[in-house]
Amino acid sequence: MPSKRVVAPTFAVAGLLAVWQLVCTAGFVPNFMLPSPVEVVQALVKDFSLLMGHLATTLAEAAIGLAIGVAVGFAFAVLMDKFETFYLALDPLLTVSQTVPTVAVAPLLVLWFGYGLLPKVLLVVLTTFFPVTVALASGFRSVDPDQIDLLRTMNASEWQIFRYAKLPAAADQFFSGLRISATYAIVGAVISEWLGGFTGLGVYMTRVRKNFEYDRMFAVIIITSALSLALMKGVDVLERICMPWKRAERNDS
Repeated sequence: MPSKRVVAPTFAVAGLLAVWQLVCTAGFVPNFMLPSPVEVVQALVKDFSLLMGHLATTLAEAAIGLAIGVAVGFAFAVLMDKFETFYLALDPLLTVSQTVPTVAVAPLLVLWFGYGLLPKVLLVVLTTFFPVTVALASGFRSVDPDQIDLLRTMNASEWQIFRYAKLPAAADQFFSGLRISATYAIVGAVISEWLGGFTGLGVYMTRVRKNFEYDRMFAVIIITSALSLALMKGVDVLERICMPWKRAERNDS
């Protein structure tokens, strides 16, 4: 029998769609402002092959940017843990960097690097490295000092302390940050495409918006939402693979 975790959100989504369809059918909102769910699905089916072509570009930008962002975030977190001066110098800069709106940075990247792949990837990197850096840096500092002292009494090297104490302690927070970064990657790629490009879901949205084809815009929203959820689910799977002790804890409980 389906659990409440499946039934409750399913009924919530179904109820929302039913109300949405009813509002559109009854004419409470003009059709050109809010297309009905049926019209959105029809637009999605009609332009499916075209949307998949744009999706491939957006997904490539998000994947490359996310991979680089995670690598940069991991490196920064390790340096912040290793050198206290580096931590004190970088921590406020990281915080300030998140106060700059993404839509304000994107036009500058397009101006500096053109309309190709590079500015899109750079924007994704800028939006994804912060959650990973902060989560890992916090996780490294959460290690029990007694555990580190114990390893040092056993003549463990700094690498062994990092591998057997700090990395497992930070893993849970790392995957929490990675879930956020995975969502940011898709959003960052789409936003970067709004401001210049030749293909991608953001470019498609810009074109259909100018023609007031909002049913097609909603179709893109559905795709980006589904893609973000899929990436978050992929992170969950990766977490279960990399952290087998969590599965054992759940089974014991």
